[in-house]
Amino acid sequence: MPRKESDLGGFGVYELPVCVVFGNSSAILEAMSVVEKRQELLENILRLRSAVRRSPDDRELAKVRLYLERELGETVSLRLAGRLLGVSHTALQRWIKSGDLPVVFTESGKGQVPVQALLTLYEATHSDDEAQRPRYVLTPTMTRQRQAAEQIRIPPLPGGFPQGHDRARARSLAYHRELAKRLRQPMVQEARHTLLRWREQGRIDPRYAERWEQLLDRPIHEIRRALVSEDQDSDDLRQNSPFAGMLSEPERRRTLQLG
Repeated sequence: MPRKESDLGGFGVYELPVCVVFGNSSAILEAMSVVEKRQELLENILRLRSAVRRSPDDRELAKVRLYLERELGETVSLRLAGRLLGVSHTALQRWIKSGDLPVVFTESGKGQVPVQALLTLYEATHSDDEAQRPRYVLTPTMTRQRQAAEQIRIPPLPGGFPQGHDRARARSLAYHRELAKRLRQPMVQEARHTLLRWREQGRIDPRYAERWEQLLDRPIHEIRRALVSEDQDSDDLRQNSPFAGMLSEPERRRTLQLG
């Protein structure tokens, strides 16, 4: 599909076809394969992620992104993930088996990559200069993520290894402690968008959504403090956290190793 560059928000975002934005997309999409259609959606969501971060108060951009995310769904095939990242299916499988990339399985047993994890990995991989990018594009990013995971220290828990619900709460606290150390404004903006999507999908109690929205409007240092607080209110918020999935898979796995 031809694309032309626009000054949408002044950030080099490509114009989205009017028919796609407003839902009258059948004529164009019929001419595209399923994979091409979904790759087009992924690419436009990536551009909108960047634009929304630079113009966080633009509600129209957020609405368009929500529409495209709804069209795409929450997971994509391994084939499409490999196409976006620029790696072979074999290489992608290797990273999945090594625990560096999350995967979920459909009822038929097919592996799918969560969209949010895929987009975050893409952005991390493509943050360097294109001309300096190595042949094996994922290796430097995966190596950094593994090294970061190895640096995580999980302190012993009072009373020994927790069980049941207490174990889940302890893991959530460990995750958010690590996340708080690297919390930056773009992550806060992404959490706001996650809340917006969850509200639209009815996936979060409005009471928790409002409490999170109020917290995310505070300065970064106050958000960090709330993320790691051990009071009941903070614990309740962590169980409905829009920051889920913002650590890499190796880091997330490391925070699960309590005790």
